[in-house]
Order: sequence, then C-alpha cells, then structure tokens
Amino acid sequence: MDENNSKNLILAMVLSALVIVVWFYLFPPPEPEVQAEAPVATQTTGGETPVAEGSATSEPVPEAPRLRVDTPQLEGSISLLGGRIDDLRLKNYREAIEPTSPIVRLLTPQGEEGAWLALFGWGRSGSLAAEDVPGAQTEWRLASGGTLSPGNPVTLIWENSKGLTFTRELAVDDEFMFTIKDSVVNGGAGDVSLFHYGQIRRYGKPAGLKGFFILHEGAIARADGKLTETTYNNMTELDLNEREGAPASVVDATTDGWIGFTDHYWMSVLVPEQGKPVTQVTKYLPASNLYLTEARQPLTIVTPGETLSTSTRFFAGAKEWEAIRDYQNEPGFFARLFGDKVDETRAPIPGFIDSIDWGWFYFLTKPIFALLHLIHGLIGNMGLAIIALTFVLKLIVLPLAYKSYVSMARMKELQPEMEALKERAGEDKQRLQKEMLQLYRDKKVNPAAGCLPILIQIPIFFSLYKVIFVTIELRQAPFFGWLKDLSVPDPSSLFNLFGALPWAAPATGSLLHLVFIGVLPILLGVSMWLQQKLNPAPADPVQASIFAWMPWVFMFMLGGFASGLVVYWITNNIITFSQQYVIMRSHGHKPDLFGNIKSGFRKKQAAANANAAPSAKAGTKNTGKK
Repeated sequence: MDENNSKNLILAMVLSALVIVVWFYLFPPPEPEVQAEAPVATQTTGGETPVAEGSATSEPVPEAPRLRVDTPQLEGSISLLGGRIDDLRLKNYREAIEPTSPIVRLLTPQGEEGAWLALFGWGRSGSLAAEDVPGAQTEWRLASGGTLSPGNPVTLIWENSKGLTFTRELAVDDEFMFTIKDSVVNGGAGDVSLFHYGQIRRYGKPAGLKGFFILHEGAIARADGKLTETTYNNMTELDLNEREGAPASVVDATTDGWIGFTDHYWMSVLVPEQGKPVTQVTKYLPASNLYLTEARQPLTIVTPGETLSTSTRFFAGAKEWEAIRDYQNEPGFFARLFGDKVDETRAPIPGFIDSIDWGWFYFLTKPIFALLHLIHGLIGNMGLAIIALTFVLKLIVLPLAYKSYVSMARMKELQPEMEALKERAGEDKQRLQKEMLQLYRDKKVNPAAGCLPILIQIPIFFSLYKVIFVTIELRQAPFFGWLKDLSVPDPSSLFNLFGALPWAAPATGSLLHLVFIGVLPILLGVSMWLQQKLNPAPADPVQASIFAWMPWVFMFMLGGFASGLVVYWITNNIITFSQQYVIMRSHGHKPDLFGNIKSGFRKKQAAANANAAPSAKAGTKNTGKK
C-alpha cells in the first residue's frame, strides 16, 4: 500500500473513531437514578393544589362515575368529573419483553403516582362566575351511549342555573385519536362571553426519562409551521408572562398547530381545529409540580338562543410512524392506495410526523426509516430488514464507492512510477510533492478518493442510530436467538461464555458489559479486521500499528450501541469487503487475503524476537560480570 493511500485510509478511520468518541461524549449512557431526598413543601400559588416539590403525585380528586374505553389499541376509562380522559393503557405494548409483563399505562388519574391526564372545559368573562361554566371539578351527566369505542360515541351534558346548556360528545377511532365536540346553547336572557380550552396535565417529571441529548422529551408544539420543543427542565425556567400571570410560553397560532407532551415512545397531543386561531400555552406551576400545555380558543360572545360549538382532537398513544403519518396526510390517501376503507371526515394535521424526533439529519433519517418500514412490512423480521436496508443503501452509494475503489486500485498501479519519482527527487520534498501532483493530474487519479467510502458512512450511521434509538417500531423488535430487542445492546457476554457458564451476564449498560462484550461486537471486530487484510500492512510501523489496533478499538466502542446498529455495521463491512475484492480483481490486483494475514503474524513474531534479543544479550553480559 502506497504512502498516500495509507495516510488517506488512516485519516478516514481516525475521523470515524473521533466522531464516535465525540458521540459518546455528547450522548453518554443515562446515569442511574438516584433516590431523591425527602421532599420540601411549597407555597400555594394561583389556586393550584399544593404538593411536595419533587413529588410526582398530586392531590386526589373525589370519586365519580366512569365510562369504559375499549378500542383495538386502547383500554381504560373516562371520569365524569370534568370529563377527564385520565385512564388509558396500550393493549399492544408491554413494559418488558416477557409475555407476562404488564401492558404499558399511558394516562393516570390525578392523585396517583405520575398523574397524566387531559381536561376540557370552558372559560368565561364578564358576568359569569366560575361555577357557571364546566371545569375540572364539574360532574357531567351521561346523556347517551355506554362504552366508548370506535363507531360508538358517548354524549355528556351539564346545565347551569342561568339557562346555559353544555353538551360534550366524545368519539374515538381504532388507533389513538379522540374527538371532543363541545357546544353550549345560550337559553338565558343576556349575552355571555365564553372560550373553550383543552389542557394536558403532568404532575412531576415522568418516570424513566432517558435524558439523552439525542432525544427530546417534554412539551412539543407546532404553530403556523414552526415546531417548538421545550424540555421539562426548560419548562421550569420559562420567563414570566404577564398574560398568564406566571412563567409561561404563549404563542398565538392562526393557520395550523397542535401542542402536547412527547416521551421516548408515547405522546399526548391536543389538536384544535386547523385553520382557526388558537392560543398555545406551555407552563410549569411549581406549587403543584405541574407541567401543563393548553390549547385555548378565542373569547366569543354567545347571544340568547345562539349555539357555540367547537371540536378538538386528542392524540394519546404510541408514536407509531404509520398512524401519525396517516393523521398528517390527506384523508384516505394511503387507504385508497392500498384499497382500505377511507375516513373522509378526518382533517389532515400539518407537520404531525415531526412529533417524532428525527434529529439534525432529518433529511436522511425520514427516508431511511420509511424504507426500513417498507422492507420490514415485506419481510416481517426487523433484523433481516436492517440487513436488506444496508444492501439498498450500499447500492445507492455504489457509483461513488466504485469510483473511490477504482481510484485506490489505480493508485496501486502508479506505485512503480511513484517510487521512481522518489528516487529522482531524493531529499527534495518540494520537488517530490510537485511531481507527484502532476502525476496524479496526468493519470486522472484523486488520492483523497479512498477516504470517501468510510466518510459516506458517517451521516448514514448517525441517521440509522437515530432511527433505531427513537422509533417505536424498533422497540422490543426481535431478530433471532438471543437477540430479542434490537433497540438495546447485545445481551450476550464473554463473562459467562455466551451462556455456557452457570451465571448471568453483566447488566446491559454496566462497565462489565462494555468490557465483556457479546457476539455481535466480536463479529464486528472480525469483519473490520478481514476488510483491512485485503491490503498489505503499511511499511511504516506507526501506520501499521494504528491499522492493527483499529478493528479491536471499534469492537469495544460500538459494543454498547443498539444491536440493530451493530447488525447494520457488520453487514456493511461484509458488503464493502466483497465490493473491494471484486473491484481489485477487475483491475488485475488479486488480493492476497491469507498472505496478508500470515504476513501480519510474521511481523509480530519478528518484532517480538527483536525485542527479546537485546534483553538476552544484556542478561548474558550481566551474568559474565558476576
């Protein structure tokens, strides 16, 4: 391997290693949770119920009748106290891989640990008092319906003493979307001023926050085409807003928008009627340790005999790409495409797909995931889908990779001429550099092209990492055998000889797990080492040492990454090995793989003998003196 080619490859590998080191620095594994000290009571402000600061519980509310919710995706209940949607579980998702593990609980009533709920009500202005409009403490009456399920809505009703009749119709589809249609009829003698609101309340930070820079967890909102993400920590540091009388972020949207909370895999979002003005509020109330997002309609005057109606959708469920995409797009587009039933009544939600955190490389992450999702639908196994995706990605970049490998092969063809130039130039480095550049121009060879195959992989690697870490489709996705979840590191370990010894492997993410790596990281190191052995080792001992250590350094560095990502990297190495081998053969350079491997062992043995020789001589001399 010529000097320039060696330097280019070393540069590419060092850059790749540097990027991964920086990645670990920016996105370290989450620290273990530390038990908080005894909570400290806080003052009551703004009429909120005081709870201990740092607690994730809230003041319990009175018991009230409940309506059952039952859909293909959801089960739970709605409280008639405030019409709260506060008890939901996800039928198709479990907390752990084991089939006996409890299903995931999404929404939790106020008063329980980690309360998370949605409220809808009416605000007022002018002569109306708080008790004249339905709010969080209002007990609604069931007017019609029973169990809330797709195609079976329920209707609630409440009347005040001033001739106002409030009606609420609740409906749910077969995915994760509720529709809340609220209306009020003014049967009184005078005008009334009202506005409708929807709120999502979370008491305390959610349990199990990842705390990764790569993943947004907290409030999320879109207003007039602009997406805003606010972490839970940043919510506690919002500036005082005079309109709210509290620290808050207030945005007036006119054309489109939605607001709510997003976790790693779950989400709750309010979607008001698109194309109409709405005020979005994000705030934190420390007295009750309450994180709150709100969608507030404009104040409207309702004259006697007039009816005011409004409709709000509420998404509560898993961040499934296909479901969210269908909510975003024109109703029925994909249904028509695949011959399914079309829901013509559903209005599109602009930008809803961006509720999934696609990251900085979104322009790569989105199409990569869409392609992976399509392949998985055809194959049915996510591990095989990742392997197939790798083949597709390599095929897409093949023209550029081919050009790079051809350039590397032509560099080898120039080796005799380059050696002649070195002899003619002698110690004149400037002359040597000038004549080598001229040689490259004459032969139309780019010495830097050898870096491209590796450098191309970096944004793809990051995008695929994002896809595997963020999307719920990879959560608990099995491959084969011991690989039951491709979103976590390989659970096998050298510590127990991959299950042959009668003790457990170290816990995933622990230091022992990073040291006693599993099967996939070892295969990764071997595949990188074999790819390296397609070329002879550099003559320079420093370069040779770097090349020798690089596969094993990567093996340990990537051992803590999601196993799905390591599957991709191994597949990529195998394909790259095959491409290089074929291209080198097509240019008359048959790679001597086994010869290069043997040569490497001979050099190591020679170096060991050379180091041992001086010691032996020194030992003999010392013995003589004795």
